[in-house]
Amino acid sequence: MAPDHLNTAQGLTTTQASRRLKQDGPNEIEQGMRRSVWRRLVDMLRQPMFALLVLAALLYVLLGDLTEGLTLAVFVLAVLVLSFYQEGQSEAAIEALRQLTQPLARVLRDGQTLQIPAREVVVGDWLLLSEGDRVAADGWLLAANNLQIDESLLTGESVPTDKSPLERPSVSSSPDKPEQLTPASCVHGGTFVVRGSGQAQVTATGMRSQIGQIGLALAQVQQAETPLQQQTARLVKVLASLVGVLCAVMIMTLGLRTGEWLPAVLASIALAMSILPEEYSVVLTLFPAMGARRLAREGVLTRHINAIETLGATSVLCTDKTGTLTQNRMTVTALSVPNSRNPTDSSEVLRWNTSLATASNPISVDFHSLIEHAILASAPSPFDPMETAFHTLGKSQLSDTDRQFGAGQLVQSYALSPSLKAMSHVWQFEQEEDLVVSAKGAPEAIMDLCHLTSAERANWLERVAHMAAQGLRVLAVARSRFVGVNYPESPHDFVFEWLGLIGLTDPLRPEIPQAVADCQSAGIQVILITGDYPVTACEIARQAGLPEGSTLTGAELDGLEDVELRARLDHVTVCARISPHQKLRIVQALQANGEVVAMTGDGVNDAPALKAAHVGIAMGARGTDVARESADLVLVDDNFASIVRGIRLGRRIFGNLQKSMQYIFAIHIPIAGIALVPMVMGWPAVMLPLHVALLELVIDPACSLAFESEPEDSDVMQRPPRDTHAPLFGAQAIGLAMGQGLCVLASVALTYFLAQTWSGTWAPWLSDLGAENMRMAILSEAQIRAMVFITLITGNAALILSNRAGGGKFWRSLRTPNFMAYGVIGMALAFLMLAIHWPWLAVPLKFEPLPLWPMLVAAASGLLSGVSVAVLHWTAAAWTLQPQPLR
Repeated sequence: MAPDHLNTAQGLTTTQASRRLKQDGPNEIEQGMRRSVWRRLVDMLRQPMFALLVLAALLYVLLGDLTEGLTLAVFVLAVLVLSFYQEGQSEAAIEALRQLTQPLARVLRDGQTLQIPAREVVVGDWLLLSEGDRVAADGWLLAANNLQIDESLLTGESVPTDKSPLERPSVSSSPDKPEQLTPASCVHGGTFVVRGSGQAQVTATGMRSQIGQIGLALAQVQQAETPLQQQTARLVKVLASLVGVLCAVMIMTLGLRTGEWLPAVLASIALAMSILPEEYSVVLTLFPAMGARRLAREGVLTRHINAIETLGATSVLCTDKTGTLTQNRMTVTALSVPNSRNPTDSSEVLRWNTSLATASNPISVDFHSLIEHAILASAPSPFDPMETAFHTLGKSQLSDTDRQFGAGQLVQSYALSPSLKAMSHVWQFEQEEDLVVSAKGAPEAIMDLCHLTSAERANWLERVAHMAAQGLRVLAVARSRFVGVNYPESPHDFVFEWLGLIGLTDPLRPEIPQAVADCQSAGIQVILITGDYPVTACEIARQAGLPEGSTLTGAELDGLEDVELRARLDHVTVCARISPHQKLRIVQALQANGEVVAMTGDGVNDAPALKAAHVGIAMGARGTDVARESADLVLVDDNFASIVRGIRLGRRIFGNLQKSMQYIFAIHIPIAGIALVPMVMGWPAVMLPLHVALLELVIDPACSLAFESEPEDSDVMQRPPRDTHAPLFGAQAIGLAMGQGLCVLASVALTYFLAQTWSGTWAPWLSDLGAENMRMAILSEAQIRAMVFITLITGNAALILSNRAGGGKFWRSLRTPNFMAYGVIGMALAFLMLAIHWPWLAVPLKFEPLPLWPMLVAAASGLLSGVSVAVLHWTAAAWTLQPQPLR
């Protein structure tokens, strides 16, 4: 029994709480992983690309070319600012998500129960604890009701700890601990309530709590590298090794050939920068972070960023029913009580539809006891939708004169457990000498409590099946009496009387059939897992549009070996009468079959399954803190359709990531060719470090902002789930990217050939061929370089457009515009024209303005590369991308 003083407790006032929050600071653990601006800047400057750019700028200064050195320094600064902005976008997105997923706490202030962010809890607050909550701060218990707390985070013990309040706690908001305080009467921040409820007074918050003192920074985001990151790191390391060897050879070759070692070093730096795909680190950071922000707008909060990589590959989606497929707005639809003349005769069982209840057609007195004891077996202030429905029915249909009991006090409760799917409450009423015991739960569990005979069970199970076939959620209700204060350890020790059945309706969400259809077209198997009666679950599955399949019950599951369960799940659509601990076996069996599993859950006991699944999805509205802490994603609205939208977005993110990485690989091939070929052939250098810095200003926003903004392909939900073991950038993708890059390089070579022709370099050779008339103009070295860059930037635009389209879909992609990509292309072309014609840029970049015809020829050559790249995409799609069968 709760102490009397709790009934009049007011807790802290709002003013007191605000003052202490300012004095002590927020209730949070310091996050050592959060980087300062200067730390981010230092980390960025340590990257090879920036190190090479800085080295090149210093070499220009050493050579006495102060103008080029300063110009390169300005370009380095511009690239740094752009990269810094993009990384800041990533960290801002992650921080915003961290704020969205902050845990909440219920406190008593000014005599009212408030739900506040856990970081605002202060010393002296009165915490209200219930099953599934995470304890917000250290404190000592004022009251406890069957309270058990998982303290494994602090103690390492997996067994929950029983808690009990102090016998005579002092009523004070002072944080001083009483002398009789014991470990059993203490609670600690970061631990989880796994059973019962309680009330505690906060004694320490933030770094002053026990978890803060031992240095467990729970809020830190520490993630291991994903397979995608590992694959990319290996690719970059291989390229870096090749670049190192190649640059060393080039320095020696050019140095010995010309005797000028500093220019040789500059040329080799340009070669290194042109080959190294430093942009990979940008896209691998930006895409998941921005994708998580997009998911948040869809009602899906991302707790673990790495889960986004897996979300789009989901092949099996295990979903709850109540609140996920349905609206979680329960109403009582049917009641069934025994006939007073013959309780075992199912043909004479009375039924009543609550939708017919009006003031002129009140509920029959035959149902009063059934409804009242259903209310007494529920929480006094209900949160569960079913219990809310009982209270609502009681208020509308039971007047004070119709009630058997008046105001009372809840003195004992027995929670649901895996062994008994029923809950019981023991009440003390002033006008009653005996204690009143009310129980509700699964019909089979209440039948066991009432010790019904075989004939009675058969008759009532027939009624249950009839109600469940109509899609009703069916619960049974029983009552008992008890004398004394030594309560039994188990509800089985009470002598219960069967009262009847209550059928509730929870309508299907209107958007569910379309979401299920999307899953089927995407090759995703949907399995409905519920604790409901099998017939009820199958009816909801039928309404949702799930394909026909077998039904697996919890009893059948317990009788199956792991190998048998794996085979059975291939054809299962509905798992009914499933306990939370059985979800873990289902997840493990599906994973053993090679499936990528997403699992939803909301309760304390769902946590192991959520953690074991490839993508654990917790309910945001009705889920417990334990479930949310174990999950990768949190549904704000508990809606199944939000999961499907998340899968669609996950596929979009991964597809855009592939497009971006293919573009990065392709664009570096012509850049490397422009830097390498003149060095090998002994021609004047076309590509200098300054030009590589200029190109980085084009490539960085193209590979990140342009491709991240790309809408999903129209058939993104008509493809089968991708193979998570297949590399993101396999041999086929590398071959296609290399082919694209060579197409652009060929166009650049054509431009260079024509420019040399016009400049008279190959005039004697042309004369021998009788082609003297092809000499249209004499171009300088700076003009030739300008022509090459016009072709390269135009070819870069062609690569962006072709890679955003995919094979054979170029014209179709233009009907789905990406204004960010168009903006990047337009700005790149405009900046190049500015660099060619504005002397302040043209001189250090060694550009000169071009006559009209060479400019048009260079642009046409770049457009030609676009045509060749589009043809290459179409050919690759026609030859290699065969349609894959859906499951």
